[in-house]
Amino acid sequence: MDTTILVCMCMASFLAGFVDAIVGGGGLIQLPIGIVLLPQKPINVIVATLKLPAFFGTGFAAYQYVQKNNTNWRLLGLLMPLAAVAALCGSQLLTVVHNNFMKPILLVVLVLVAIYTFTKKDFGSAEQLPPSTGKGFKWKAMAITLIIGFYDGFIGPGTGSFLILAFISILGYDFLHASATAKLINLATNCGSIVLFILKGKIWWTLAIPMAVANSAGGILGAHLAISKGNHFIRKVFLVVVTATLLRFGYDVFVH
Repeated sequence: MDTTILVCMCMASFLAGFVDAIVGGGGLIQLPIGIVLLPQKPINVIVATLKLPAFFGTGFAAYQYVQKNNTNWRLLGLLMPLAAVAALCGSQLLTVVHNNFMKPILLVVLVLVAIYTFTKKDFGSAEQLPPSTGKGFKWKAMAITLIIGFYDGFIGPGTGSFLILAFISILGYDFLHASATAKLINLATNCGSIVLFILKGKIWWTLAIPMAVANSAGGILGAHLAISKGNHFIRKVFLVVVTATLLRFGYDVFVH
């Protein structure tokens, strides 16, 4: 593999880890660059290879969040295995069914998300972790995890942002706690997909390992910045990432 390509991919992985640690959406950076720089590789090999750095970057970011925030481990002990299984099923489906038919639907969803977040100034500013004893709280959390976990395995881009949005709008989290919880669930979804891709021999380890180091460094820096800056900062980055995701899917639907 060319050294220049390796350096470029690692730089992209660092930036992806940084952004992903704050609000998710790192796949919007890594995947397009991977497709451009590695045209000789099948798309499923690229997707599989990029899951490994995403896993390590998310893992280090999650550790930072856990150190600084209250974490509902009882709830996460239920949600994380569900997320892993859902993502594994989504990745399995991806091997036999093309996911392009979902993109127009996601485009509409992202437009609504962007409008809602831009207009609702207090969105995600609760500054507290909601109680987990409310009626239907656990079932709502499980439904969110299963749906978005499956989405991560099947399509991928924007998973962290979708998790954050769901935790804030449906479960009542603030941005900081939503980001922390999203990281741990996203860690589980990446794990589920990685297991499947390892079994199918799809991961290109020569590229995946150095990218994992770079993504981890970006994840540590991004999580530290998000924790120190708080909800207001995370909300701004969230809007940028949602807009970028919207443009990406818009391009795929109308141009590509």
